[in-house]
Amino acid sequence: MVTPLDVPRLTAGDGFLLRAWELGDLSLVREASGDDYIPLITTVPATYSQAAGEAFVRRQWERASTGSGYPFVIVRAEDGRPVGAVGLWLRDRGEGRASLGYWLAGSARGQGTAAEALRAVARWALADLRIPRLQLYVEPWNTASQRTAERVGFQREGLLRGWQQVGDERRDMIMYSMLGVDVPPPAAD
Repeated sequence: MVTPLDVPRLTAGDGFLLRAWELGDLSLVREASGDDYIPLITTVPATYSQAAGEAFVRRQWERASTGSGYPFVIVRAEDGRPVGAVGLWLRDRGEGRASLGYWLAGSARGQGTAAEALRAVARWALADLRIPRLQLYVEPWNTASQRTAERVGFQREGLLRGWQQVGDERRDMIMYSMLGVDVPPPAAD
């Protein structure tokens, strides 16, 4: 029997909130659709339309309702603007592991947003959900994403050759992992 998941609201640093997707987030899906890379590695539609955007949001709801994972939208606290996504995927939870993925709209990159969101979800997954091992995969050329993972405390484990289909080709991925012992304690106030 499948247990639907409740996507919680999490704070990510001082400036961001993580929450479930809403149809009001279509502006973010539209922006992400225009990115050269995001549609290749996610289910964001490569060509945006209202119907395709709504279908994307409904897929996020379905992931939670079928128990396959927690899809979060990253929202700026100051104005409620959605700027990206982070997901915790539970396909391998029975084996004691889960994977994470994240992306930001171009207008939100370079400000530490992805690190804050990734840190919040990783801490929650390890502490509250008690998942022993988290992992994520980054293409070797994506140094910004590698820095994000390392800044949060993920450890680089190695190169997985031909690991993932991206667009029309199999691509290498660098595997990162995090265990509970890798998480630094929250900063004191």
